[in-house]
Amino acid sequence: MPQKKHISLAQYAQDTLQIDSFIAHMRQVARCESSLQELSLMWRLIESSAKMNCPQEAQALLPMMAATRTGFEQLEQDLVQSMVAQAVEGVSRGLHSQAQHLMDTLVRNLYERTADVGFLATDVLLCRFMAGLDGHAPADKEQITQRLRAYRSKYTVYQEVLLLDCEGHVQASTQGTRAENSAASRLCRDPLIAQALQSQSFVQVFGATDLLPNQPSGLIYAHRMLHPVTQQPVGVLCLCFDFEGEMQGLWDERASAGGDEADTSIALLLDAQGQVLASSDRHWIGVGLQLKPHKNGANPLLTHGGRTYLVQSEVPAGYQGYMGPQGWRAQMMVPIELAFGTQGSSALQGVDAVVAQGLLAHAHRFCPPLHAISSAADTIRRVVWNGQAMSAGKQADNTRLQAVLEQIGETGARTNEVFTQSIRSLYSTVLATALRDNSLLTRLLVGLLDRNLYERANDCRWWALTPQLPALLQALKLGKATEGMSAEACELLTAIHALYTVYQQIVVYDAHGKIVAASLAGGAQDDLIGHFVERETLLKVQALQGAQAYYVSPWSPSDLQATGEPTYVYHAAIRSCTGEVLGGIGLIFHAQREFEAMLQGVLGTQADKRDTSDLPAGGAGASRQVAFFNRSGVVMSSSSAQILPGSVLDLPADMLTLSAGQSLARAMAYQGQYCVVAVTAGSGYREFKRSDGYEEEVLALSVQAFGPVQDDAQAAVWRRSTRVQSLPSAMPTTGENMEMATFFVGNSVLAVDAACVLEAQSAADIAPVSAGRLPHCVGTLARRSQGVVAGYVWVFDLSTLLYGKPLLRSAQSQVIVLEHQGLRLGLLVSDLEGVVRLQAGQMRRAPALAHMRESLVESLIQANDGDLLIQCLNVAALVAMLKAPAQVGVTY
Repeated sequence: MPQKKHISLAQYAQDTLQIDSFIAHMRQVARCESSLQELSLMWRLIESSAKMNCPQEAQALLPMMAATRTGFEQLEQDLVQSMVAQAVEGVSRGLHSQAQHLMDTLVRNLYERTADVGFLATDVLLCRFMAGLDGHAPADKEQITQRLRAYRSKYTVYQEVLLLDCEGHVQASTQGTRAENSAASRLCRDPLIAQALQSQSFVQVFGATDLLPNQPSGLIYAHRMLHPVTQQPVGVLCLCFDFEGEMQGLWDERASAGGDEADTSIALLLDAQGQVLASSDRHWIGVGLQLKPHKNGANPLLTHGGRTYLVQSEVPAGYQGYMGPQGWRAQMMVPIELAFGTQGSSALQGVDAVVAQGLLAHAHRFCPPLHAISSAADTIRRVVWNGQAMSAGKQADNTRLQAVLEQIGETGARTNEVFTQSIRSLYSTVLATALRDNSLLTRLLVGLLDRNLYERANDCRWWALTPQLPALLQALKLGKATEGMSAEACELLTAIHALYTVYQQIVVYDAHGKIVAASLAGGAQDDLIGHFVERETLLKVQALQGAQAYYVSPWSPSDLQATGEPTYVYHAAIRSCTGEVLGGIGLIFHAQREFEAMLQGVLGTQADKRDTSDLPAGGAGASRQVAFFNRSGVVMSSSSAQILPGSVLDLPADMLTLSAGQSLARAMAYQGQYCVVAVTAGSGYREFKRSDGYEEEVLALSVQAFGPVQDDAQAAVWRRSTRVQSLPSAMPTTGENMEMATFFVGNSVLAVDAACVLEAQSAADIAPVSAGRLPHCVGTLARRSQGVVAGYVWVFDLSTLLYGKPLLRSAQSQVIVLEHQGLRLGLLVSDLEGVVRLQAGQMRRAPALAHMRESLVESLIQANDGDLLIQCLNVAALVAMLKAPAQVGVTY
C-alpha cells in the first residue's frame, strides 16, 4: 500500500491560511510585515502624487511605478507567507527530529534486551538450578543469587533479575534471600508468567505488576527456561528493565544538548491509548495523564490544559524487525507562544559572509521559496534602477517632478534595505533548521554508538563467567584437558556467535596468550587455534582487577581477524574460583559492518520518515554524508565513498576538541561544496566511558552539501555591501549637471551616462547564439514593448572588453541596453547599483590604466570620501571599438 504523505507544519500553515494566527507569535515576522506594508503605501503615494502633480512629465515613469507597486505587493505577500511557513517548518523539523531521536534510541536499546533475555534463559547454571538438578539448598540459592547479581552488575540497564517456577513462585532474584526481603518466597500472579511459558520467544510487558510490588509500573522481558535434559519448561526468567532510569538519562541528554528546545518544549512517551508513560517534565505534563496522540496528517495544533501547542510525534521505525512495545510513540510539544522566540535569529551571525552569499546562490536546491523571493527582490531592484535611469535629464527645473524622483530614489533605497533584512531573516530561519537537523543527527549517532559498545563491554565480561571456559583453561593448565572439552568450548562459542552476530570472531586463550578455542563463524577456527594474542593485550588482560574490569584494544587492525580492517577487540579475564587469571576471552567486533549499518540506518530512517520535497533544508538538492571519527580526525567509518575510512578529516580545530557530549554545527565551505557541517563528541552511556576507566572518544560527523563553491561569491558580498553614499566636491568650473547610471563589473564600480541607457534586463534572458566575427559577444537579448518582442540586441561581455577575462555570471548578473547615435547594444555586467546626479567638475580625467583599454574609461569619480573609485565608461569609444575595421560588415 502506498504510504501516506507526511504533511509538514509549513504546508499546514499555508493550506489552512493560518498565517495571521502564527504571526501573532513571531515578533520578527510582524516587524517585517509592518515595514513592507509601510513601503507598499509609500509606492502607492508616489504613484498617486506623480499622476496628480506632473502627469505629463512623469509619463515615462508611471509604467515603472505601476510595475514596482504590483511586484512589491506580490512579493510582500509571498515574503511574509514564506517567513511564517519556514519558521513553522523549522519548529516542525526540530520537534520531528527529537521525536525520531527518542524512538530510535529507545527501540534499539530495547532490542538488546530481547537478545539478553533469550540468551540468559539458556544459561546452564540457571537452568540446572530451576530444574532442581543441583538441589535448592541455601548454599545453592546463594550461588545463583550471586550469579544473577554478577549479571546485573555488568548489564546495569536492569534493576532486577528474577527466576520464577511454573506456578509463579520466586526461586531466586538479585535481591537475595534476606529476611527483610520476601522476594524469594512470594507468589506472583502476573499473566506474563503464563504467556512466557507458552511462548518460544520473549514476552515483553509494561504496566503495574506484582513482580515489582513497590513500583507503580515496570517494563519486563520474560523468557521460559527449559530442563537441560527433558527440554520441558521449568520456569521463567524475568529481566526488569530500568525504565525510569533510562528515560531520565534520555531527558538529561536532551537538556545537556543546549539550545532552547529543552526549556521551551516537552518530550513525552505515550502508549497506544495516549497515556503518558514518561515525561521530561512531570510538573508540566505528568505521567499517567491522557493525551490525544498526534498522527501524521492530523492537525498539528493541540490544545491541552487551556494552552495551544505545536505537536509532532513519531512511531518506531523498527530495528532488525523489532518495533518496540506495541503502540508506543514519542510526542514533542511546544507552546505556540514560545515556539518562535529566538528561532533562527542568530544562525547567520557566525557564518562567513562569503559562505553565506555562496550558499544563498544555491537556494533553489534547499529552499525554493527563498530562491524565488530573492529573485523577485532582484527584479524589483532592477525595475527601480530602470525607472531612475529612464528619468535621467527629465527633471530640468521642474520641481514637482524632481520631488517625485527624489522620493523614488529614497523609497528605492529603503525598499532594498527592507528586502535585504527580510531575506536575511528568512535565510537565517532556513539555515537554523539545517544546523539543528544535522546537530541532532550527530547526537543520535553518538548516542546509538555508545549504547552499542556498552553492550560489547558487558558481553565480554559476562561470557568470561561461563563455567565451561574456566574449566577448560584449568584443565589445560593441569594437563588434564580432553579433546571433548575443547570441542565443547568451540561449540559454546559458536552458539553464542550465532546469537550475537555483531562479532567477527570469538576466541578464548590461556595464560600464555595461546588461543585454545574459537567460534566456527567464517571458517577461521582452525586458522586461529594455536596462534597467540598480542603480547601487549595479554599483559593488559592479566592486569585486570576483578570481574567488572575489561580491556578494549586500540582502534587498529587485529591479528584475530582476516579482513585487515581496523576494529575494537573486547577482552575480559577468565578466572579460577580463587580469582587467578587463567586466560581471557576476546570478542572481535565487526566494526566496519556494524558502524556502516548504523550510519546507513539512521540516514535511511531520516529519508523514510518524511517527504523531503517540500522541506527547507535537506531536500532533493542537498546530499548528506555521515561518519564516525576519532580525536585525531581519522575516519573510522563513513556512509559515503567521498569520506574514506582511514582518511583524515580537514575540520576546524574547535570541532576536533569538543568536550564530551557537546555539539557544534556551522555553515562552511568543505570539500569544494557549501555545506552544513555538524560534529558531536560522544559522552558514553551509564557507567561506560564515564566511570568504568575506559577512555576512547568517538565523534560523529554530518556533512550536508548544497552546491559547489562559487568563484564569484566574495565579489558578490562586496557588491551587496557597496553603495555610492557621497560624491566629491565639484571643481570650480562650469558644466552641466549630469546623471550617471552605476553598476558593477566584478570588483569594480562603473558608470555610464544615464541618457544612453534604455533599460536593464536579467542576464538569464540572454540567448547564446553564434556571433560570427563579433569578438566578446555572448549572445542576443530580446527587447519587448507591451509584452511583444520589438527587436534584438547583441550582448557583449564588458569584463572581457575591459579586463580581458570573462565575467563570472550569477543570478544577479544583468544586461544594460545602451543606445548611441542610433546603435543599440547590450553590456553584460555583474549587478546594478543606482543612478547618481553630479556636475562635470566632480569627475577627474582617467590616467592610462594597466590591463585596460584606456579609451573606454575616460574619467573617474572618487566617491564615499575617496574609498570608492567609480570608472566612467566612454560609450562613444566603446561603440567605435566595436565598429573597428576588423568588424566591417557586421550589422547591429
